[in-house]
Amino acid sequence: MKATAIATFFGVFLTCTYTAKEATKKPKKPKLYFTLTDVPQIDCDIKAGKIINPEFIAKCPPGCQDVKYRVYGTDIYASFSSVCNAAIHSGIIDNTGGKILVQKVAGHSAYRGSFSNGVRSLSLPRWRESFLVSEGKPRKGVTYPSTLEYSSSKSTAVKSEPKKPEQDPKGMKSADTTNTSEKASEQGDAIHKEYQTSPGPTPATQMATTTPTPTTTTTDPSTTVPEPTTTPATTRTTAAAAKTRPGLHRVRDMGSSSVHPAYASVVAAASRQVQAAQGRGQNTAFKGTSTSTSNRNIVRHNTGIQRQEPVATFQRAAGSPAHLGFSSKEELNPKPLESTSQGNQNCKVDLSFLMDGSWSIGKRRFQLQKRFLGNVAQALGIGSAGPLMGIIQYGDDPSTEFNLKTYANSKDLRNAIEKIQQKGGLSNVGKALSFVNKNFFLDANGNRGGAPNVVVVVVDGWPTDQVEEASRLARESGINIFFVTVEAAAQNEKQNVIEPNFVDKAVCRTNGFYSINVPSWFSLHKVVQPLVKRVCDTDRLVCSKTCLNSADIGFVIDGSSSVGTSNFRTVLQFVANISKEFEISDTDTRVGAVQYTYEQRLEFSFDKYSTKEDVLSAIKRISYWSGGTSTGAAISYASEQLFSKSKPNKRKIMILITDGRSYDDVSVPAMEAHRNGVIAYSIGVAWAAPDELEAIATDPDKEHSFFVDEFDNLYRYVNQLIQNICTEFNSQPRN
Repeated sequence: MKATAIATFFGVFLTCTYTAKEATKKPKKPKLYFTLTDVPQIDCDIKAGKIINPEFIAKCPPGCQDVKYRVYGTDIYASFSSVCNAAIHSGIIDNTGGKILVQKVAGHSAYRGSFSNGVRSLSLPRWRESFLVSEGKPRKGVTYPSTLEYSSSKSTAVKSEPKKPEQDPKGMKSADTTNTSEKASEQGDAIHKEYQTSPGPTPATQMATTTPTPTTTTTDPSTTVPEPTTTPATTRTTAAAAKTRPGLHRVRDMGSSSVHPAYASVVAAASRQVQAAQGRGQNTAFKGTSTSTSNRNIVRHNTGIQRQEPVATFQRAAGSPAHLGFSSKEELNPKPLESTSQGNQNCKVDLSFLMDGSWSIGKRRFQLQKRFLGNVAQALGIGSAGPLMGIIQYGDDPSTEFNLKTYANSKDLRNAIEKIQQKGGLSNVGKALSFVNKNFFLDANGNRGGAPNVVVVVVDGWPTDQVEEASRLARESGINIFFVTVEAAAQNEKQNVIEPNFVDKAVCRTNGFYSINVPSWFSLHKVVQPLVKRVCDTDRLVCSKTCLNSADIGFVIDGSSSVGTSNFRTVLQFVANISKEFEISDTDTRVGAVQYTYEQRLEFSFDKYSTKEDVLSAIKRISYWSGGTSTGAAISYASEQLFSKSKPNKRKIMILITDGRSYDDVSVPAMEAHRNGVIAYSIGVAWAAPDELEAIATDPDKEHSFFVDEFDNLYRYVNQLIQNICTEFNSQPRN
């Protein structure tokens, strides 16, 4: 009985204790995060900047692979990009849609466009925020929202009444003011939000301006345009889509922006990768066999010489960096810089020769190739202020014989070329081009940044691997590819060519400038001078050209009485803000300006100033003229005084700013300018006539014509103009 009583007592005691604990427990909060079955869906046009969440998983619908859903960047994308189309570009999903993981990261100093998985992404000089896309699988320890938080899509745009002109000699502006408020309200929602927090850039040279200081803090990234800034010519980003670990793309340059705690670790890891990568990709290894057996035992009928490839076994020397997959002679036996010379200063290029070391050419032809390279080095005039030259020998795998900084005069370079030993193997040109793109043109190897990067591929007959993709990535990195093809395939040999038309698929332009065919190795000496002339023609090295360094930009500025002194200074600030985004020099982008009323005045021509500082100072010094408005005559004057003196192969861009209807016809002068290759942008303010703005602008009008309700809002279109100029440049055909 006692035992029963004690057991009963303890049972009651434990029951009461448990009940008390349960009663004191805090109620559980409802879960705000989802299982993988609760993935929120987003539309194709949703941009990453529109979504506030720093990291999220979402589901993309089918049909997002469309040019209207623009993407900026490669591997790392500007937040102004379509999330779903960026995921297609990166290869995470295809056009059928699917789940993706998006991680926000800091802004990037440059975004490189590329063509990947059927999507053409665009280049962009700079943007304030970036994002990465990876497979739609949750990361360990991270929870994800079941609904996404979007930034506000509404913003109240304060509109002021149209200002009366100080003087109105034109007699036509008053009729246009009735449409001003309607046009302003159409433009307002699309541009007001971003620039309330992001005032337009100001040049280094101090200038008077009437641009107001924004105060509102609400931003809507989905309705804004990217805000690029000048990017140095040395800035390089890769177009290769490489992954740092499964499900996460590599990040090159994260900048110094503050980082949300939710993805601080992502940014930190990316920064470490940038330091290690030093501007180009890290994955330098190309796996190749150490034993190669040729499949090119072919009789060359055009020479009558049989070219037998022996079977050869290769072993790396002790101490060679086998973990990289390459043997770099300069690492094993660094050569001192014996002497320097200034070199041919009219040919400042950074040049890499890919010499064919395959067994198919034989020892005698390999010697002829070395003699050819030595003659090219002599003809170039190697020197520290002129061309610099390095050599990579390729076979099964490529290896650097010496880089750009190893030799700085032609004599030492020629002696070094004579000592090169044949490597053997196949003619894997595609692998060699990938190696050059990722490893050769680094600052550590002597790349000077301001000099164009050039690769000359010498190939015996044809490559034994694919070259198209490797060449495309190299071109998009700014490398000018030339091909010297010796003893091309005869008719009965063409069946052995792996990639027909490989030269046109590889070179920067398919017009013949970048390719030379030599019928025999014994004729190589005949192409030394033609090749040197082409390599040194920097104006035609189109792969070095970008939207920021390859234009002649002429500003045509309305100085009529209705503008007024204060507004005219605001227009000059607008002109300066556009100019400062470009790389200005006598060989890069050049700037000129015309002011007009009834008459026209050349403020300065394209060849007047060769530095950005001088151009900005010249803009500041332009004095307000005052008078009538003859816009048609101003266009004709700019065509004759500015654009007729534009350099060949320069893009001719006219940016015209006016605040009213013209006294004369604008359509005929504009059409004449368009026929002469001038790309015209028109910016109308207040009383400008929409029909005239469209007539002045190059087609399509919506990409080249803009309108603002008042002068103080001009700064809003700086970034849009730069973006449109770059988009148009990137869409040029490769011929």
